[in-house]
Amino acid sequence: MPASPERRRPVGLLLVAVPVLLVLWLVIWPIISAVITTIWLRTPEGTQFSLETYRFFFSDGYSLSNLSVTLWTTGVCAILLLVICLPIALYLRFSDSKVAAYVQGLAIFPMFVPSIILSFALIRVLGPNGTVDLLLNAISLPKIRSPYLTPWGPVIGLVWDNIPLTVLILLSGLGNVSNQSIEAARDVGAGRFALLWHIILPRITNSILVAISFAVLGIFSAFTLPYILGPAAPEMMGPFMQRTFRDLYDPTSAITQAVVTFGFCIVFGLFYVRSVAKNRTP
Repeated sequence: MPASPERRRPVGLLLVAVPVLLVLWLVIWPIISAVITTIWLRTPEGTQFSLETYRFFFSDGYSLSNLSVTLWTTGVCAILLLVICLPIALYLRFSDSKVAAYVQGLAIFPMFVPSIILSFALIRVLGPNGTVDLLLNAISLPKIRSPYLTPWGPVIGLVWDNIPLTVLILLSGLGNVSNQSIEAARDVGAGRFALLWHIILPRITNSILVAISFAVLGIFSAFTLPYILGPAAPEMMGPFMQRTFRDLYDPTSAITQAVVTFGFCIVFGLFYVRSVAKNRTP
């Protein structure tokens, strides 16, 4: 005799208790602790409430430049990921050819390449006197201006690094688009653009938003690729926090930068939670 819902409820709550407690311990509590550390500052008169660290961050030109370049990099990467990954996902969903298997393998391959190896590979290819320069020189063409150590260096690396996850999420969303609906639209004369705009996009909008949210969360807090491929100044928030903590021995300012970064990321985090909750709503 199956157990009643009232009897199953405590078991279900116990099953989710462990991950919930881990999230509270490893994520929520460090966030609360960081916020408390940055607003209750130690002074010669004792611990006092102060917003001085945030006032300094939002009045310091270098900090604002780093925040701006992080927002710019995140926005450009999100747009490029959507432009690159959506056609790939559409091709993989609706193609039956053998080439699709190779395309899928190439699209997912960056997932198995560590960021540090990807960084040095891009330096050898796109850096000064790299492979691209050697090929251009071999056919008597001028050298290109290398994106290495410019804001475009991290963009190239981060886009390449985030292609697999974005393609997989979009491909999962495209699984909700049935072949029958596509065929029905074609029968009434819908072209490719009409199919994309009126049939496909409305059904994968949620997947697009989830993919962009995941990409933004990862890119905004990225460290390895911006640290190796990016310019020394301005720098993205990840290297900025690490340098403030390690080189300047200023943990309070580093934690303030982390809290500001979290403030931007939580918007996309809540957006992802809302998307998941919306999918579960009957």
